[in-house]
Amino acid sequence: MINVTNLHKSFGDVQVLKGISTSFEQGKTNLIIGQSGSGKTVFLKCLLGLFNYTKGSIIYDDQTFTDLSEDEKRNLRSKIGMVFQGSALFDSMTIEENVMFPLRMFTNQSVSEMQDRANFVLKRVNLENAQQKMPSEASGGMQKRVAIARAIVNNPKYLFCDEPNSGLDPKTAIVIDNLIQEITKEYNIVTVINSHDMNSVMEIGEKIVFLKDGEKAWEGTKDTIFRTDNEAVSSFVYSSNLFKKVREMYLRS
Repeated sequence: MINVTNLHKSFGDVQVLKGISTSFEQGKTNLIIGQSGSGKTVFLKCLLGLFNYTKGSIIYDDQTFTDLSEDEKRNLRSKIGMVFQGSALFDSMTIEENVMFPLRMFTNQSVSEMQDRANFVLKRVNLENAQQKMPSEASGGMQKRVAIARAIVNNPKYLFCDEPNSGLDPKTAIVIDNLIQEITKEYNIVTVINSHDMNSVMEIGEKIVFLKDGEKAWEGTKDTIFRTDNEAVSSFVYSSNLFKKVREMYLRS
C-alpha cells in the first residue's frame, strides 16, 4: 500500500499540490484523474520520487520516502515499474534489449538469465515472437505492451502508468487497460494510473482519485462516480453526452 498524507508541492510561489491525502491499495487499479492543470502529473512525479514535495508524507508500505538513505531509495526504486506516456523505448535497442534494461540496472543476472526473464514477460503480454524487432517496427499498441513488459520484468511491488492509452485507438486502449488490470491482480501490485480517459475509468477504476486545482476533490470507484453529486466531478465526467446517458442508466438501476 502507498499512503499519502497532507501532500503539498510548490514551485517558487506557485502552489501546485494543496494537501492531498489518500491511499493506493495492493492488487487494485488506482486511477488519478482530473482536467489538465489539476496537478495529476506533479502528483505522480512526487509518488515516483522525481519531485521533492514541500510538505506531507508518502509511505510505501512501512517506508517513509524522505527518511530513506540513498541506498534505500535505490532499493525502493528497483521495486517500481513505470509505463511512460509515449512508451519511452530506446530506438537503438531491440525489443528484447529494451525489456532487459531494468535488469541490467538493478540486478547481477547473467545475460542468459536476463534473456529468459525478458522472454517470459514478453510472452505474458503476447509478444513472444517480437524479441528481435526494433521499436520502429512495432505498432503503437505493441510498443505499449513492450513498455508494460519492461515495467514488470523486475517483479515490481509498485506499478505507475502515465496516460498508458495516449495515442491509441479505442479498441487497443481497452486491450491495454485489461492487460494492466490482469497484471495487477496476477502479481498483486500497487498500480497507480494517471489518466484523463473516462473509458479507462469505467473499465478498470477500482479506486479513483479526482484532483481539481491541486486538491483532492473526490475519491471513489467506477461504481460510485456516476452516483456522486460532486459538482467538480460532474463537470468533468459529464462533458460527454455519452456519459450523461450512462449516468442516467446508473441512476435508474
